[in-house]
Amino acid sequence: MQHVSIDDVEPMAMGADIDRRGLSDPLSTENLAINHYHLEPGERLSGSVHTHMDQEEVFLVIEGEATFERLDEDDVTVGAGEAVRFAPGEYQSGGNSGDGGLRVLGLGAPLGSEDVRVPQDCPECGNDNLRVVPAEDGEGFDSVCPECGAEVGGD
Repeated sequence: MQHVSIDDVEPMAMGADIDRRGLSDPLSTENLAINHYHLEPGERLSGSVHTHMDQEEVFLVIEGEATFERLDEDDVTVGAGEAVRFAPGEYQSGGNSGDGGLRVLGLGAPLGSEDVRVPQDCPECGNDNLRVVPAEDGEGFDSVCPECGAEVGGD
């Protein structure tokens, strides 16, 4: 058994100044990514609409209301005590569009998603979903076309 207090885990922002605490390592999970988010009004769970081609995600709202944007579909609002699931390949991005704090538990399976995509056109071949990869300098992200291999600058 593993036990951890969320308050004892250091926040890790991944390019944004938000309170995101990864619980997978402290709990030694082998097949499940677990993240706890505490967002102020206007803050987002991720930088933009994206999908994990190799991972399904579930978000459980503990406190407040989260609004999830979906590609070419209406937004979905999820309140405290509710959960939402996104299948692999389903584009989404969530955040706190309310007036108060938002606490969310994000779960992803399997652990270690390696194929994250954004709905952006490749300037070389026109493919409409680029793969997001960490920048070589360790600062931010770049995009690579999974069809033709073209590299596109990122954040």
